[in-house]
Amino acid sequence: MAVSGPKSGSGVFADINITPLTDIFLVLLIIFMVTTSVTVETAAHVDLPLAENTTPEDKGVIVTYTSQHDLFVNSKDVPERELLPTLREDLGKIKTKVVVFQGDRKVVLGDMIRILNIAKAAGAATIAIAAKRATNAQIGNEMKSLGS
Repeated sequence: MAVSGPKSGSGVFADINITPLTDIFLVLLIIFMVTTSVTVETAAHVDLPLAENTTPEDKGVIVTYTSQHDLFVNSKDVPERELLPTLREDLGKIKTKVVVFQGDRKVVLGDMIRILNIAKAAGAATIAIAAKRATNAQIGNEMKSLGS
């Protein structure tokens, strides 16, 4: 690549090299893409129980309880002591007072009942329990594994 200088001895060099600027923008774009994907991936991962008949519930406040005893309300990390006021606030924003509980398979029943009681106290009219749709064969295999 040849660099040209001014044609006359007293002229001003007017060519701008934008290659470094383009490189910086591309690096920034890659950094933003990676950090965005990392922040999306850090949401709670829950191994939902299996069920034959499931119906999608699109409206409502989603309460997620992980096997590590982490609580999330609409993907926002919430300590248990703040669950009641957070649910009251979120239920106040929606017309249907539905709470969808997403609990990991390893969640103890007592923990689930405690959280659902807090949801009722916060004003939930209906509580739905999230499950993964399964075939009869998958449910049969799970029943066999529980029996052994």
